[in-house]
Amino acid sequence: MFNFPRLPFYLRSKILRHSLGVTFLLFLLLSIGTVGYRILEHWEWIDCLYMTIITITTVGYREISPLSHAGKLFTMGLILYSVVMVAYIIGYFTKLLVESEIFFYFGRKKLERHIQNLRDHYIICGFGRIGSFICEELKKAKQPFVIIENDEAAIREMEKDQYLFVIGNATQDETLIRAGIRRAKGLVTAVHSDADNLFITLTGRELNPNVFILSRSSGEVAESKLKLAGANKVVSPYKMGALRMTNTLLHPAIVDFAETVFQSRGLDLQIEEIAVEKTSKLVGQTLKESNLRGDFGVIIAAIKKSSGKMVFNPPAGEKIEAGDKLVALGKRDGLDKLEKTAH
Repeated sequence: MFNFPRLPFYLRSKILRHSLGVTFLLFLLLSIGTVGYRILEHWEWIDCLYMTIITITTVGYREISPLSHAGKLFTMGLILYSVVMVAYIIGYFTKLLVESEIFFYFGRKKLERHIQNLRDHYIICGFGRIGSFICEELKKAKQPFVIIENDEAAIREMEKDQYLFVIGNATQDETLIRAGIRRAKGLVTAVHSDADNLFITLTGRELNPNVFILSRSSGEVAESKLKLAGANKVVSPYKMGALRMTNTLLHPAIVDFAETVFQSRGLDLQIEEIAVEKTSKLVGQTLKESNLRGDFGVIIAAIKKSSGKMVFNPPAGEKIEAGDKLVALGKRDGLDKLEKTAH
């Protein structure tokens, strides 16, 4: 079961705003009472404040000195106003308490239901700089995903973005199970610690032997260990960043082309990985016979065979087989048509 140790962002903001309002009302009440007694009874300031506090709290202590008629009328008005205000405060915070309890119950059930209904989704462990960027891209691609995180600042950001998330430690079996690891398509370990990434990889591979695991590493030593632990792919952000900067210096045109393709910037040109199902009419045809370029306006840059072998710039006589993955380059509508045909 989910356990939410905190209220949602919008409810916390609401409570904060009204708490400040209540604090202002209390300060205003104390100020009115203190100044009123000072004007009407001419007492010392500390005596006026004391009289105001014992009046609005109705503790029943005796007056500093006998009150004048004006002082008695003022005291009665102060009592009535404070009673009304206290009743309002109690009623309002009771309402907030009920609202928070309703959120905890129905919000928890709603999130559980959403996550339990997910199939072939991605689990993102860690909502830091890398994890948040991955989630943003998955959202753009309309791919289902669940985030595992326990950092309060990150949880506030996830609440704002209305992401599905599980609060907990991703290294624990229970947390991964709650995120639906046994039904997941992919697992991304993007926490800061290599040790935690290694442990998450081991746990994820044990709970779901077929899940695709993408792990973050900080160096080559961690990379080799993560692969031994069961990661399908290991990415070092520092290494990739350095390679990209180097290529930008040495091969700027190639980098610009890659950014155009992968980020869909400027031109309506994208690159897609399309799996060929065994029921597709493409199975058994060569690239020339399939006429993919003529029918769909796409270029096949590579074919990843079911054996794992990658055929780059495949010749026209290369045969398409069931289980192949076509790395296709083209416009969105052509890629969509090819994907339907491949499926």
